[in-house]
Amino acid sequence: MTLYSEDDLLPISALQHLLFCERQCALIHIEQVWSENQFTAEGRVLHERVDGGERQARNGLRIERAVPLRSLRLGLSGKSDVVEYHRDDVGNWRPYPVEYKRGRPKAANWDQVQLCAQAICLEEMLACAVPEAALFYGKNRRRQVVRIGDQLRRETEEAARRLHALIRSGLTPPARYAKKCESCSLMNLCMPRVAGAGKSVARYLAQVFAEVP
Repeated sequence: MTLYSEDDLLPISALQHLLFCERQCALIHIEQVWSENQFTAEGRVLHERVDGGERQARNGLRIERAVPLRSLRLGLSGKSDVVEYHRDDVGNWRPYPVEYKRGRPKAANWDQVQLCAQAICLEEMLACAVPEAALFYGKNRRRQVVRIGDQLRRETEEAARRLHALIRSGLTPPARYAKKCESCSLMNLCMPRVAGAGKSVARYLAQVFAEVP
């Protein structure tokens, strides 16, 4: 099994960028471009509130916040918003990561892949099994339990491989407009309607300047 070095580690959060849009992922993690909109600002505030909460402990439960994570097998690092430690029947503490999201559950499984990566990190760090975790969505104020099963693990491992391949390439994929672009904070920098497949930014700009009186 190949292990990544500490210098090769990429952010766990980049998995969600990759699965949402490879061009967005490259703009953020290769070109170091970032812009905030209402959605990212609300998400940032939510995470700051959760991460800044107090540690808690009561009978059979411990709660840790902003827990550092790392997996040399996946080549990823980051932190979990919350890790609950539940005491099992034989007295051992079992970690249970909880990721907070500002919106609602999505049709795609981007959030589940990010959460699975956190679970794999905890398994590697603590030498234990993490069969289950949860996503908490701010809009409906509910938890969604996520089973960390074989299929989700394979999807997460494949996403991590794709992420490393994209970053190693140093290439930003071309823009392709889709409905989801409207919610992306980088839309004005990416210009998918203008710079999409088969479109020339230079030709577009020449047309704009030609129309200026």
